[in-house]
Amino acid sequence: MMSSPLPTVVICLSYVYFSKVLGPKLMENRKPFDLRGILITYNLLQTLFSTWIFYEYLMSGWAKGYSFRCQPVDYSYSPMGIRMANTCWWYYFSKFTEFFDTLFFILRKKNQHVSTLHVIHHGIMPFSVWIGVKFTPGGHSTFFALLNTFVHIIMYFYYMVAAMGSQFQKYIWWKKYLTTLQMVQFVLIMSHQFQLFFTECDYSRGFMIWIGLHGCLFLGLFSDFYKTKYRGVGSKASARMQNGSSGGACMPILDENNKPAHNGVSSYTTIYNKYNSCYSNGTNNGYVANNNTEKKLA
Repeated sequence: MMSSPLPTVVICLSYVYFSKVLGPKLMENRKPFDLRGILITYNLLQTLFSTWIFYEYLMSGWAKGYSFRCQPVDYSYSPMGIRMANTCWWYYFSKFTEFFDTLFFILRKKNQHVSTLHVIHHGIMPFSVWIGVKFTPGGHSTFFALLNTFVHIIMYFYYMVAAMGSQFQKYIWWKKYLTTLQMVQFVLIMSHQFQLFFTECDYSRGFMIWIGLHGCLFLGLFSDFYKTKYRGVGSKASARMQNGSSGGACMPILDENNKPAHNGVSSYTTIYNKYNSCYSNGTNNGYVANNNTEKKLA
């Protein structure tokens, strides 16, 4: 996988094709799958996986003397250098496991959540991380991955609880602050990366700029989502949120006035007919239940 970018590029392009063309086509004449148990398990595993990667980033550098001001890459075969490179590879691998977020949307026929921005985000991340693992396996820009895995711990835990049912929604009242945390993440990433414009550091300036621009892009997308979801009021906000449209937000938002329709699969699927997709590197996930769906439907 690391000897050439071709396998990563092929997998990413295949993901895009499946997400936008093949997947929806295969599900076109099928009923949505009820994936409650699978989603709980998946989000639990992702929470544990993110926790382990976060710990490894700490133990291979960021809690062992890495400098927040300037941190060159350790290209030696020292135990710490090898451990950091290994951690970077597992972070790269995790970008592929996140493809299941999109798969679960498609299997549940929530195609309105598989937006172009969602697909671009998930499709580009493996290649971006591949560049880092190949040429800068450690050092300054791994701060981005450290923050990202920390946010993923909280995010996937949230989605796991959301998947458990309406009786657990009272425990995830802090949903709004998760989006805020994600935006803070991107501000910290930009600040940390772009500080190298003002200091001498033996670190790849090109990759620093590349990661910093990721922070800029996703901050803009999340800010748009936050304003649309939490600050949009009145008819203007309602118009922006009709028909699964996000009004320019990074993730689609279903109209809160839509009535649940039984799909013939299960009452669980009926209860959770409203979802917000969300970026994981953020990132986007299996599903998010709205807090207004407290009552079960017959």
